[in-house]
Amino acid sequence: MMSQLALSELTERDILTLAISNEEEDSRIYQCFADQVRGIYPHSAAVFEEMAEDERGHRDMLYDLYKTRFGDHLSPIRREDVKGFLKRRPVWLIQNLGVDKMRQEAEIMEMQAANFYEKSADRVLDISIRSLLLKLAELERSHEKKTAGMMEATAKGTVADEEAETKKRMFVLQYVQPGLAGLMDGSVSTLAPVFAAAFATHGNWPTFLVGLAASIGAGISMGFAEALSDDGSLTGRGSPWIRGAICGLMTTIGGIGHTIPYLVPDSVPNAFLVATGIATAIVLAELWVIAWIRAKFMDTPFLQAAFQVVAGGALVFIAGILIGSA
Repeated sequence: MMSQLALSELTERDILTLAISNEEEDSRIYQCFADQVRGIYPHSAAVFEEMAEDERGHRDMLYDLYKTRFGDHLSPIRREDVKGFLKRRPVWLIQNLGVDKMRQEAEIMEMQAANFYEKSADRVLDISIRSLLLKLAELERSHEKKTAGMMEATAKGTVADEEAETKKRMFVLQYVQPGLAGLMDGSVSTLAPVFAAAFATHGNWPTFLVGLAASIGAGISMGFAEALSDDGSLTGRGSPWIRGAICGLMTTIGGIGHTIPYLVPDSVPNAFLVATGIATAIVLAELWVIAWIRAKFMDTPFLQAAFQVVAGGALVFIAGILIGSA
């Protein structure tokens, strides 16, 4: 598999191509927002409509310059070819956002786009391209201010409230998301090896060693995967190594939680059953915590989050027992 490119490795042609495709996609997202809320929040719809039109204008400015410099055909580079490039929600998620979440999403999108233009402007030598990128960065920054007035009756109008909302969103991006990803992976992915070892050996110490190895191994893997996936310079997600450390630590904690009960010494009557009972209770607690975090921070209804997490965890749990008992 071809490795992703860093921003420093992109040519001026690549940068303009990515900017054109990003403006086109953002315009479609804002148009989708406008269409969804027009009947209920006409003021917010009008702002989204205006932002969509602005993005189409930005796209045209970029493409006109691109044709002047490089001709009609865009570079084949795609956003997934670039490490840490701007990521957008899948269409099915965009269609299920409330109006306040749309505003928050728009603020993050504009911040990321402005960061991309500013970082890219430092990379290019062509004066005309650099000038346009800096101009677009300024325009994207101005878009962030437009979203502040969209919430009508539910809008929070004070500077303090707006700052608190921004801090909350950044906290979710930089800490909650990587931590939750790690906790989910650690809690669920280690269920099969731990309980397979438990039912295969009926020994607490061998099971503990398998669980410890699986937890630490998964923590290291997830930590590096998170750190290397996005350097944070364009997405605003913060230091990659902090996110990687959080993700790796939470992955390890998720696996260690239901591994520790197997430290119950074999001298205890029915030691294996005692340890397995405690481990099972801890698994249920872990899955409940994951569902609660998803409901609180990730805009997922609690019952839906609980069903998804419990169903997935139960399947892995059963798989481990069946494999260990074979």
